[in-house]
Amino acid sequence: MGVGITTLFIYIALIIVLNVYLKRSMGESMLWTCLVMLAIGAAWGGKNAVDMFTDAFAYSAKQEVIYAGLAFVFMAYVLDQTGVIGRLVNILNSLIGWLPGGSGYVATIGSALFGMISGVASASAASIGSVTIPWMQESGWSPERSASIVAGNGGLGNVFPPSSVMLLVLGIDVVSAEVSSDGLYVALMSVAGVVLLVRLFIVFVFAKQEGLKAVPRDKIMPLGKALKENGSSLIIFLGIAIPLMFTMFGTGEFIAARLAGTKGAFKSISMIFWIPILITFFAIIEGWKYLPHNFSGWWKLCRSSIGRFSDLGAMLFCAFLSSRLLTILGMSQEFTSLFKSLNDGGASSTIIILAIVAIITMMVGPFNATGTTSAMGAVCYMAMRSIGLSPLASCVAFINLVSNQSCIPPNSAPIYIACGIANVDEPFKIFKDLVIYYAIPEIIIVLLIMFKVLPVYGG
Repeated sequence: MGVGITTLFIYIALIIVLNVYLKRSMGESMLWTCLVMLAIGAAWGGKNAVDMFTDAFAYSAKQEVIYAGLAFVFMAYVLDQTGVIGRLVNILNSLIGWLPGGSGYVATIGSALFGMISGVASASAASIGSVTIPWMQESGWSPERSASIVAGNGGLGNVFPPSSVMLLVLGIDVVSAEVSSDGLYVALMSVAGVVLLVRLFIVFVFAKQEGLKAVPRDKIMPLGKALKENGSSLIIFLGIAIPLMFTMFGTGEFIAARLAGTKGAFKSISMIFWIPILITFFAIIEGWKYLPHNFSGWWKLCRSSIGRFSDLGAMLFCAFLSSRLLTILGMSQEFTSLFKSLNDGGASSTIIILAIVAIITMMVGPFNATGTTSAMGAVCYMAMRSIGLSPLASCVAFINLVSNQSCIPPNSAPIYIACGIANVDEPFKIFKDLVIYYAIPEIIIVLLIMFKVLPVYGG
């Protein structure tokens, strides 16, 4: 086992020891672990610690998810101060308040729909969570469970076509030679329906465990009255609609064409960055009368929000820092070599299947779905084809496996974004739920596909 893979195991074990047993904060635990990784690289990896740190620091500092995550935390604070979520909940309850835990179902379905558009788990968790997490908490969900539902479903959009991961897989030479986009679209959709049903059942189980009840009929406003008294709160959805219009659909194509002459201009319109800024802006407009109207009041409001940023910023930054360090230490190359040796050595199909599941599950934590696909997509596809799995089934199994990116701790950015919005100080509290209720069921579905128990349409 190489230095990169060994460091991954040490990284995960050390975080658990520091956070669970020594009771250090997650941000501090990840920071200490990154320092240990630098020491390992210098002592056994043949690397220069200063060069490693400089490279990883520069890489992490460029990740917009870090800054967007902090913006979402401030957005959640403003939404709380203005009371806009309470007014929005009155409208939403008039629509779905009769269903126990209804907000959890909406969050799950919304994650699938938004993920199909954005293709980014962090954007999905942040955008859906900004509305549904406060709603869930107002409806009786605990902060931990509301964060678990949003983070766990962050990668759900990857299994619903057309996702960015699907397009990336189709771009692999060995895949494009055997698989058509139309065929993969239908095949993915046939399994995505199963995944969504499982996720909705998980919400049902959570609602039972939380003891949630339907909102009493006498406390549910008629829809007309709810809209009349609270309709102004709907303005915050413009914060999501405007970035979508600027980057997607016909309007996005028009804007892209207009900005074509300025290099990089269209790419700079980032949904995950602009959504929290615009939602905050519209929340301030809608709830202006509930906010300070002088400088000292705003200074006090901003200062009181600072405590929510410190640990989240450290966690997000260290998550990217550690991912880059693992790349520098050659983890992905070591996994590729391991696959090749298994394939060339004539290992049984069962061993190859279990190796694919184990390795991709370990990789998709530190990396995201697109990064894992770029590094391991071709190798995994060829390994699955070598054991007799059909082209479509191989693609569907792989895409579903990397969709676990949002629920494999401790490096998943959606976990910390959801916890930041839900005001969960210790993200470790939701790790168990994410693994048991989200990661493991998805892995079981993948195994059923690989062992040809769960059929894939066309495959």
